[in-house]
Amino acid sequence: MGICDGRVCIITGAGRGIGREHALMLAEQGAKVVVNDVGGEIDGSGNSTGPAHDVVAEVVALGGEAVANGDDISTWDGSERLVQQAIDHFGTLDVVINNAGILRDRMLANMTEAEWDAVIAVHLKGTFGPSRHAAAYWREKVKAGETVDGRIINTSSPSGIYGNVGQTNYGAAKAGIAAFTVIAAKELARYGVTVNAIAPAALTRMTENLGMGEADDLTKAAMSPRWIAPIVTWLASSESAEVTGRVFDVTGRALSVAEGWHRGPTQENPTDDPAELGEVVKRLVGEARPNANMLGFDES
Repeated sequence: MGICDGRVCIITGAGRGIGREHALMLAEQGAKVVVNDVGGEIDGSGNSTGPAHDVVAEVVALGGEAVANGDDISTWDGSERLVQQAIDHFGTLDVVINNAGILRDRMLANMTEAEWDAVIAVHLKGTFGPSRHAAAYWREKVKAGETVDGRIINTSSPSGIYGNVGQTNYGAAKAGIAAFTVIAAKELARYGVTVNAIAPAALTRMTENLGMGEADDLTKAAMSPRWIAPIVTWLASSESAEVTGRVFDVTGRALSVAEGWHRGPTQENPTDDPAELGEVVKRLVGEARPNANMLGFDES
């Protein structure tokens, strides 16, 4: 018995890294999991059924229930098949965890259209697709008089909510996911569905080339992907029913609620003369709180 006992959970990109940790902890807490992963490389190329089936085997070894799925969640049909497989195999669906992602980092002046499109497709459309099909399923259950206790848990990033050089594609997708989370939470509340997101920082194959692989042992331990799973597991449980529309900044060192855009210093009734507006803008910017750095604190 655990806090997610009997709950059916889809986890995209669950063959490795953070997604694998989600699957294992959810299974330990009693969830039945659908392990989705195309088994591709960090840049999204290639595919393999191995990683998803390996995690399913780990879950079964723990005494849990799991099934593998190799659909491409960046496609409409793939995400629809994924949701339907969960329903067909386990009889229902309670939780969608949108975790799948790729990296194609490039400075803006050098980025190709393909590098932009691929990252936006996997992260942003890959969050929309499973969420949309799950939302339609839950809506129909409510219309039929059933009670729904659904969860969507998305994966944003410090690169998206704070910004990181070389990741205009990745950061834009992750910022879009944060906005998607806030809006979807408002829309789906009527159906008994909460929508939240995490902005994790962890040492995985996606981050080892960003300098994290050279960290000392203490830092590596604190940045292990296993630290990301507890908040996701709690959000997946029935205990989290009153929390929705939030983004959680999480590492092994801290768990924070990220505070979104707020209106800052304001000039009422601004001039319509652009020549005079410069001084107003400079004053407002000077009074405003600085943008955050990648740690979420004011840039100095």
